[in-house]
Amino acid sequence: MIPQAPPGFKSGFIGIIGRPNVGKSTLMNHLVGQKIAITSPVAQTTRNRLRGILTTPEAQLIFVDTPGIHKPHHQLGEVLVQNAKIAIESVDIVLFVVDGSSVCGTGDLYISELLNRIQTPVILGLNKIDRQPEEFQQIDGSYAQLAKSLQWQTVKFSAKTGTGLSELQGLLIEQLEPGPMYYPPDLVTDQPERFIMGELIREQILLLTREEVPHSVAIAIDMVEETPTITRVFATIHVERDSQKGILIGKGGAMLKAIGSAAREQIQKLIAGKVYLELFVKVQPKWRHSRVRLADLGYRVEE
Repeated sequence: MIPQAPPGFKSGFIGIIGRPNVGKSTLMNHLVGQKIAITSPVAQTTRNRLRGILTTPEAQLIFVDTPGIHKPHHQLGEVLVQNAKIAIESVDIVLFVVDGSSVCGTGDLYISELLNRIQTPVILGLNKIDRQPEEFQQIDGSYAQLAKSLQWQTVKFSAKTGTGLSELQGLLIEQLEPGPMYYPPDLVTDQPERFIMGELIREQILLLTREEVPHSVAIAIDMVEETPTITRVFATIHVERDSQKGILIGKGGAMLKAIGSAAREQIQKLIAGKVYLELFVKVQPKWRHSRVRLADLGYRVEE
């Protein structure tokens, strides 16, 4: 049940926008206090618009984590970037996250041009301040100039350490309008468990195979069987080439076993129970270039 919001309660949707690998998913996980979005050192990790929910006594903030905005090289990339652009138009506040450990670049300027065309309030968030070099005046100055030219408020923080996140949260609540409670106060995401399970499997592939396979992988959860003592999960890993299948399976099945073991641990944390996980690998040639196959695997342009 969703309780009625108290007098003066605020709520709204906050789009987390930025280039790939600036820490958007890490930020959302930290804000909601639980891992709901996968993270990895590989750019373009996030593929779906994922909602994270933070409810405080005074407000409910619904964060929309989006794929990193980049120049697409295939049909999947076009769908992801289009979905990120749609998110910009459908939220109450845009939190534009940049890498505060390096100077403002052409990718940031491209996104700022997109954001300058909309009426939605924008807050510029400088992430990774824990990694700023000693001579950071030039870095801060480049973003200060951008924010001043567009009349944006700025906030500095570290999604990794949590430094500055209370200030960020306060600024976001300050910008929200009075509104209802959209979700139960104990809910942290509106995504089904099956979706999160698939993402946790994909995360381990990103972490364990790095640049050899990552973006050619999609996960389908084929079946989930729940009993009082254990949850059995059967999933298929889709790749584009036989060579990628070989990498994922590994010598004597060692890589697939390592992926399955690590993913099982994460899924057990998600459902707070014992999990049996069985993984299969299937070759789907050029699935990222086919609208039909993308739709079959859950990648559609969102309304």
